[in-house]
Formats: sequence, structure tokens, C-alpha cells
Amino acid sequence: MFSEDIYKTKMSKALEVFNKELSSLRTGRANANMLDLIKVDVYGQKMPINQLGTITTPESRVINIQVWDLNNVNLIDSSIKKSDLGLNPQIDGQLIRLPIPNLSEERRTEMKKMIKTMGEKCKVSVRNIRREANDELKNKQKSKEISEDDEIKLGRVIQNYTDQNIKIVDEKIISKEKEIMTI
Repeated sequence: MFSEDIYKTKMSKALEVFNKELSSLRTGRANANMLDLIKVDVYGQKMPINQLGTITTPESRVINIQVWDLNNVNLIDSSIKKSDLGLNPQIDGQLIRLPIPNLSEERRTEMKKMIKTMGEKCKVSVRNIRREANDELKNKQKSKEISEDDEIKLGRVIQNYTDQNIKIVDEKIISKEKEIMTI
């Protein structure tokens, strides 16, 4: 039997990835999630910064990273500098301070393009999941596991999930763009 829940879950996961990418964007306000996508090459593997130290935001425009192992301070520093966040770490022993500068107009425009690209990637993922579901429905109908009416009905259900998820992506894009432009 066909289970639309599998495809609903896949679409939700695509949205989760998109949300994670959005939360990692620098908007001019300190946010510990900004560092989530940065990986540091330590102990023979790539690790997220939150597994190498404690991340706090003591002020609205500063992120502090209290690094647990002094040997990792320079590695974290270089990983942050290599990232496309445009942050300049200040090292004080095992504490790394990341002042969050105001966004320039040029950077805001660049970020709007990045947000649209991320959103478009998410929409493509959702549509691919819809196509996968529709292909499964066609195959099940051809092999007489489901009737033609069921194929049409379940196809509409999948299309509704697709439409809902794409609408959510569009709303998040608009919301994030407003956040970037108003700070």
C-alpha cells in the first residue's frame, strides 16, 4: 500500500534543512546558530564549533566561544575566518569573541540572493519528493495495487503537501529578507 506519510516526512526534512541554513545566516544580530554550519578540522575529523566549546551571546551584537581545549583556539579562529560569515574573531586566551558588525547595503543584497537560492533549492527538493511519490503511485496503479481513483486522490494529497511546503518556504524567504533589511 502507498503511504503518503513517508513523503510528508521527507518534505518536512527538506524544510528542516532549509530552516537550519536560514538560521545560520548572519543578520546583524548575534545568534549562536550562525556557527552551526562551520566545521573545524580537529582530532582527525571535522567537528561543529559547539562540540569544541561553549557558545554564548552576552550582548545582542557579540558571540562568545569559550573553547575547552587551548590547542583548538587557532583552528576555530581560522575556520571562522574561512567561512562566508564575514566575522573577525578576537582571541583572549581560551575565549573567542565575535563582534557582529552592521550589515552593509551590498552585503544585505548579497544575502537576499543567498536566501532566494536556498529557498529555491528547498522547493526543488520538495518537488522532487512529489515526483517520486507520483511515480510510485503510477507504478502501483499499473500493477493494480491501487485503483485509478485512488491514484488521483492520493496524487491530490501529495500535491497539497507540496503546495503547503512551498508556501512555507516562500513565507520564510520573505520573513528572513525583512529581518535582514530592517536591522
